[in-house]
Amino acid sequence: MAQEVKLGDKPDLIKDFPVLSFDDWKKQVEKDLKGESFDKKLITKTYEEINLQPLYTSNDIKNLPQINNFPGFQNYLRGSNVSGYTSRSWEIAQEYNQSLPEDLNEALRSDLKRGLNSINIVLDNPTQLGIDADQSKTGEVGKDGLSISGVRKMQVLFKDIDLTNQPINISGGFSSLPITLLFTAYANETRTSLMNIKGSITSDPYEYLLTKGELPISLKQIFDEMKLATELMIKSNSPIKTIGVSGLPFNNAGANAVQELAFALATAVEYLNEMIERGLNVDDVAKRIKFTFGIGSFYFMEVAKLRAARLLWSKILEAYKVKEENQKIFIHGKTSQFNQTYFDPFVNSLRTTTEAFSAIVGGVDSIQTNPYDESFNDSDDFSRRLARNTQIILKEESHLEQVIDPAGGSYFVEKLTDDIANAAWKLFQTIEEKGGMLKAIQSGIVQDEIVKISDLKKKDFAKRKSVLVGTNMYANPKEEMLEIKNKDLSAIYKKRVEYIQKYRVNGDNKKHNSILDKLQKIADTKSYDLIDSAVDAFLEGASLGEVSKSIRASGEKGFSVNPLIQFRLSEMFEELRIASENFEKKTGSKPKVFLATMGPLKQFKGRADFSRAFFEVGGFEIIYPNGFATTDEALKSAIDSKAQAVVICSTDDTYPELVPAIVKGIKEKSKDVSVILAGYPKDQIEEHKKSGVDDFIYLGADAHLVLSTLLKKIGAIA
Repeated sequence: MAQEVKLGDKPDLIKDFPVLSFDDWKKQVEKDLKGESFDKKLITKTYEEINLQPLYTSNDIKNLPQINNFPGFQNYLRGSNVSGYTSRSWEIAQEYNQSLPEDLNEALRSDLKRGLNSINIVLDNPTQLGIDADQSKTGEVGKDGLSISGVRKMQVLFKDIDLTNQPINISGGFSSLPITLLFTAYANETRTSLMNIKGSITSDPYEYLLTKGELPISLKQIFDEMKLATELMIKSNSPIKTIGVSGLPFNNAGANAVQELAFALATAVEYLNEMIERGLNVDDVAKRIKFTFGIGSFYFMEVAKLRAARLLWSKILEAYKVKEENQKIFIHGKTSQFNQTYFDPFVNSLRTTTEAFSAIVGGVDSIQTNPYDESFNDSDDFSRRLARNTQIILKEESHLEQVIDPAGGSYFVEKLTDDIANAAWKLFQTIEEKGGMLKAIQSGIVQDEIVKISDLKKKDFAKRKSVLVGTNMYANPKEEMLEIKNKDLSAIYKKRVEYIQKYRVNGDNKKHNSILDKLQKIADTKSYDLIDSAVDAFLEGASLGEVSKSIRASGEKGFSVNPLIQFRLSEMFEELRIASENFEKKTGSKPKVFLATMGPLKQFKGRADFSRAFFEVGGFEIIYPNGFATTDEALKSAIDSKAQAVVICSTDDTYPELVPAIVKGIKEKSKDVSVILAGYPKDQIEEHKKSGVDDFIYLGADAHLVLSTLLKKIGAIA
């Protein structure tokens, strides 16, 4: 009879539920591990070189000086506002890459009625360069975003949109001055005061340099233009931010959280110094800096990164003696493209949801949730709506805006925040010691450090230690490739060229002469005075290219560096799937893998199921028999299948007998057929290799290498 447990009349919680120490818990865990290493089994080392413990206690945070800070005070670790999102929610942003102003206007008016409350406009590269469409070439105009050149098209762009109702954000590339002046001219034309417009028109020359590999004009000229754009907003008493600091080039190149944060901070410090050197007040400049961070899939790491960003930026501005109320950081979060996939694309929506969740918990000021097809298509109404509604659901149904600093007090998150802050600060100081961010970029230090991490990520992804569902694990063999809708760039170019050429000749000689006089005045002026001349020139009909050329009349050349390669992690496996699809178009069938399932079901099923999933991520057709009693039966079926590879699936105990016979039988009939063993019996490897086994598949095997080698062998990959 089991012993009965009876509670006393009065519960004694201390006696009945004794408090165990961490050491007590660890001793029990080590006992359960039966001799296995605690550190190897339960401590996880991240790409940031941070050791994640299996358990965190109050002892881990007792010495953290910031632990008792309040939201809206001191270093803003817990958020920039005392009341969190309850008084001012995050901005629901949407990024647009429509090429023509009329198309973008239609999308904006539709989306503003459906939850959008912050507009993000991306300019195409010619517009960022300050080049009109007719001075560019086919394939460039409208490729990456909006092509716009004058006030009239700005009127088309914002038709029936009140600029004061929501923030307007425009990324100007390496310099935002030309587009800032055009926007100012439009605001004057519509009698809208800049002081009533929120948002940003930013330049981020280092982002442009790292992604494009070059700057077209000198940095001195670029920073002079940044100063003028910033000064314009200061004198207009406008809240519009003018200086962008983006972590996206690092994030989308595979950087870890510490690198993205440290390099962004180092960039911001250089921009701040350049503006101070040009005579601007540090408090005025600090208020006009906008940070953008990529939001990845490691939920807690992203939360901690964003919290650490507020802490460190406050610390930096404190050193510049910036007033406490101006030490707040503005963070725009953009869900990462690094882990977006082409195959099984709707899973991208799930990734975006968790990333947006972490951005909100981390306390961002605005969020762009990527449409599920953004990485390979021009997003349509449906995909934009799905992305936008992700945020709306998190806000209005999950009520995430009603909790102030939801991560606060978590032993794990607080310790992780401190770990990231310390590591990022150390890397930031290293960059400063080497002469600053620009020198680190020019010498290749930044690129080399990021490549080290991205190579580790690629290696783990190839071995499926990290997983993107539907790509390198759990592929859907019946999936049909989505059609990629490419822009008709030739038609866009033709339309834009026809318009801008008509725009140039509009008006009489008196008007043209007036424009030319103002353009000459701009070219002759290096001070703030050029702003009024430029705005007047736009209002009279000058184009963006004409004003930009006048501003940059000195013709100082830029320079080039090794760019950061922007890529998606899934690309390596997508290339294999696409190669298999093309092989089918060419030959009439996909590459085939025959599973030589030997023995009864329980003997082969585990490894056969593993093998099927292994080869499906490469787009192979899998032939999965019910099992063979003899090698002769297996050989006949394998040869009749005309498969390019045969995978032997059984147990380590049966392999010494089965493998030599199967390999010999296959190779005698066709030397081109690859024979692969499911499993990796260490004590048998050399013998199996001598028998003619071509490869082995197992947990931790380099799946990409195995699959690509096989596809190359059969001619599916050149």
